[in-house]
Amino acid sequence: MARVNFTAKRVGEHYCPEGKAQAFLWDKDVPGLGLRATAKGAKAYIFQSKLHGQTVRVTIGDLEHWPIEKARLRARDLQMLIDAGKDPREYAAEQRAAHEARKAEARRQDVTFGGAWDVYIESRKPHWSARSYADHVRHAAEGGKAKLRGPGLTVAGPLASLRPLKLSALTGERVAAWLEAEAVQRPTMTALSYRLLRGFVRWAGDTPEYRGVIPADAYTARGVRDALPKVSAKEGDCLQREQLPAWFAAVRQLGNPVIAAYLQTLLLTGARREELAGLQWSDVDFQWGSLTIRDKVEGERTIPLTPYLAFLLAALPRRNEWVFSSPAAADGKIAEPRIAHTKALEVAGLPHVSLHGLRRSFGTLCEWVEMPSGISAQIMGHKPSALAEKHYRRRPLDLLRMWHTKIEAWMLEQACIEFSIDGTKVGLRAVQ
Repeated sequence: MARVNFTAKRVGEHYCPEGKAQAFLWDKDVPGLGLRATAKGAKAYIFQSKLHGQTVRVTIGDLEHWPIEKARLRARDLQMLIDAGKDPREYAAEQRAAHEARKAEARRQDVTFGGAWDVYIESRKPHWSARSYADHVRHAAEGGKAKLRGPGLTVAGPLASLRPLKLSALTGERVAAWLEAEAVQRPTMTALSYRLLRGFVRWAGDTPEYRGVIPADAYTARGVRDALPKVSAKEGDCLQREQLPAWFAAVRQLGNPVIAAYLQTLLLTGARREELAGLQWSDVDFQWGSLTIRDKVEGERTIPLTPYLAFLLAALPRRNEWVFSSPAAADGKIAEPRIAHTKALEVAGLPHVSLHGLRRSFGTLCEWVEMPSGISAQIMGHKPSALAEKHYRRRPLDLLRMWHTKIEAWMLEQACIEFSIDGTKVGLRAVQ
């Protein structure tokens, strides 16, 4: 092919003859550099050479953006790649891929804890209970919003101070400092926040977008373990046998029968407050005497519907699908029984017992009737702790009923309440 020295005039005058799709002009100074003109009048510099016996053609660019000398330099660079046995097209693709990888890595390194946390909780929401999801939202909330109940603004969660940090900054040293600062005012909540954070770090390690960004010692460093608040059960947050008469009397006198039944059911089943609040009428089987409770350990569990408990539930109004309904609540179910319980404790002259303390009370009081620990754990929905319990000991409902009815009868006896069933007639009276 004929070659000429590229000049501005020759380049400008080059055109594609009529009847052809394209025409080429080749530079004499730099082998492989050509100028292509198309039938539509477009012009562009190209580079053409041979690699492993195959023709390689690469478009350099149009005349407007590529002066002659610049095009020659580019052609020489492309020839150097050919001489090195590299296909310029593949090399360019590799360079683009490497560039995109660097950009992606830079974006990964710039991700903040807050941004990744929000992605985490939304991606895991279908796998969590409503209570677990709400805990994750609350512990990382930035606060400063009007409270749904009562005056004032919400307080930021323990994890909120970590939200602005880049994931790469979540070192063991930084997490330990966070634990020490937060544990001063709220050790119990901080300990739970740490467990939530630990779950997040594990998720990030399994997620390609975040894998390898968080330092490996984020929650395993010795400093983190040393700073973790040591939280134990509240001392005294449990009803004693001799306190049962006063407690039952005060709770049964509450003006709201739904809350009164809810609190008694908490004590008589050892259920978690949220899973009991979510009890629906479709979960109650009066015919066969069972309750199906959706829990956070196994998804759901079925426990006996004991006689007194059946009496309590049968007397409740059926306003909607919720057993413990509330016309004032947005979702129609009981929302905040804690206030009424606190008032009942004051009337009874009893020390403070939390709603979770009622669950704890059930487990403790079961020891008075020598109920096997595995049975009380199954009723309460505790995670099995021993190998035998975990794999082999799933008691039938009738066996649970025998023991559950026994502890219910014992509690009523200690509370000086006589409960009798005569056919369909149900009666309650205080023992004189």
